Amino acid sequence: MSIRVLVVDDSSFFRRRLTEILAADPELLVIGTANNGKEAVEKAAELKPDVITMDVEMPVMDGIQAVREILKTQRVPILMFSSLTHAGAKATLDALDAGAVDFLPKKFEDIARDKGEAIEVLRQRVKAVARRRLFVRPATTATPPPVRPAPSALARTPLARAELLRSTERTEPVEAVSSANFRPSGKQYKLVAIGTSTGGPVALQTIITALPANFPLPIVLVQHMPAAFTGAFASRLNSLAKIEVKEAADGDILRPGVAYLAPGGKQMLVEGSDSQAKLRIKDDDSPRITFKPSVDITFGTAAKVFSDKVLAIVLTGMGSDGRDGCRLLKQFGSKIWSQDEASCVVYGMPQAVTSAGLADAEVNLADVASRLVAEVGHG
Repeated sequence: MSIRVLVVDDSSFFRRRLTEILAADPELLVIGTANNGKEAVEKAAELKPDVITMDVEMPVMDGIQAVREILKTQRVPILMFSSLTHAGAKATLDALDAGAVDFLPKKFEDIARDKGEAIEVLRQRVKAVARRRLFVRPATTATPPPVRPAPSALARTPLARAELLRSTERTEPVEAVSSANFRPSGKQYKLVAIGTSTGGPVALQTIITALPANFPLPIVLVQHMPAAFTGAFASRLNSLAKIEVKEAADGDILRPGVAYLAPGGKQMLVEGSDSQAKLRIKDDDSPRITFKPSVDITFGTAAKVFSDKVLAIVLTGMGSDGRDGCRLLKQFGSKIWSQDEASCVVYGMPQAVTSAGLADAEVNLADVASRLVAEVGHG
């Protein structure tokens, strides 16, 4: 059964090009197009697509408002397309706050090393976010469905979205997922390391904004994100969080209560000793490294500096970046948490870690912050 896509963009050229790319995949079917946000809202209600691709800047109604309006009446994953500018970054982050699940740059060459790879990344991203909707769609039974929060709650805040996922989508219990059942291990830590990709901006905002101002450890954050976006994203997190959040700079000394976001297009390495650790930001043109920044690289270098004193968390994302870094952390004796499937936009990265037997716990997104505070508070 094909994944049904609604393409929304005010550029007729981009609509046509995107339609051609998606239609060439037998698993994808473009069922309609719209040239502004108002038309997108109408077409979404009429066609009930499995996924929507949405431009940010459009006449009549922009993509941000369109996302809000669509999510008031239906739960459909929306993938934003954005220009790689500071203004484009801010608008895209606003769209994610409104309820969009992920974004891609409008220039396809910015998402991969060559045109063919970029096209494949685009198709896979559309499929991944669409499958999220297929996963959460309730089964048809004779029993009336449970009462759920209004769909607009999904668009209000990342935390509301996570709570909604936790309360309505988990079909089978996962051991020790609930914060109420959580018992801290008593292990000592000196660093928290978090890696994520697709769906990560919302997940990170959910966690970071829930941490107290006196959080006792430094945090390194690796989010697959273009260079034009990481500065704006770090600034947004810093404005919302009680702890300090900054885009990491070369030579930064790791300080308690500060979260360091890896710059897009570069690699973030941890160097020094566990009592005086610092960050090294480097360009990396190695063809073997797909992601810049890479979770594996940051996690791997953290393992060498902090040994068994890292609590690493792998959140929602496509692919398996983070698995090899977690394997090295595990060999040194550090702890690994992975986000559970029910609360992921895309279960790829956490699944890779869990399937490799590296995860000490699977945690619902809505529970990560409270468990994190409880765990490191007993260090």
